[in-house]
Amino acid sequence: MSSLYVHRRRTSKVAMALCLAATLFGLMWLVMILFTLFWNGFAGISAEVFSQMTPPPGSQGGGLLNAIAGSLVLTILGIGIGGPIGLLAGTFMAEYGRWSRLTSVIRFINDILLSAPSIIIGLFVYGAVVVPMGSFSGLAGAIALAVIALPVVVRTTEDMLLLVPTQLREAAAALGMPQSYVVRRITWRAARTGLVTGFLLAVARVSGETAPLLFTALSSQFWSIDLLHAMANLPVTINNFINNPDPNWKRLAWAGALLITLAVLSLNIIARSLSAGREHK
Repeated sequence: MSSLYVHRRRTSKVAMALCLAATLFGLMWLVMILFTLFWNGFAGISAEVFSQMTPPPGSQGGGLLNAIAGSLVLTILGIGIGGPIGLLAGTFMAEYGRWSRLTSVIRFINDILLSAPSIIIGLFVYGAVVVPMGSFSGLAGAIALAVIALPVVVRTTEDMLLLVPTQLREAAAALGMPQSYVVRRITWRAARTGLVTGFLLAVARVSGETAPLLFTALSSQFWSIDLLHAMANLPVTINNFINNPDPNWKRLAWAGALLITLAVLSLNIIARSLSAGREHK
């Protein structure tokens, strides 16, 4: 009995050591990537980055103002399209059709969209929007981002609403409230923090996407918020600049990558904080 106990203790220690080594190995690469990004990114950050347009090749100076503005427009519009649709779809799945066959079908399709490569979504929007319009456009880019954000919001909305105690719904129904009123005034309010977290995660998911924008919004070196034409954005600008030998473009590419990384990290930290605060209530 004693030898069996010693063997189990030894096996447990070996397993824990392997798990710790694997964790440290993964964290090492993450630290190296972040260190490289911060080192090169902060070296390229200046006031010009936020106040000047993207420069032509071979020039000095310049910034990322048009790319930053374009990314903000595309992200806000994409979340504005996909967010409400995802909220309503998740609400239907959790409140109206929880046990229906349609909900199972929607959940299955949503899981496929959630794991679909973003480049496939970009190609689909290219064929469905860009080709009929005859040109790349900010509208097509926003639609592609909306399709990417949609399954994130659907999944988060359904999960958060299912966590709301059934007793709250039953108490409201006992007072004679219609189901639509119960959803708007009871369940949405009870799950408000989780719903906001879902929207923030969707923003973090789409803010750094490059592949779908290459097939939809493309990019531009000029200031433009016209959704019917190609629009500058940070991910595609970074992709174009980093593949060019121009050192000024590479400096701006590192600065843009840092901005996106900080934005995504901030959104994830806020989302985690909101989730943790909800769990402690």
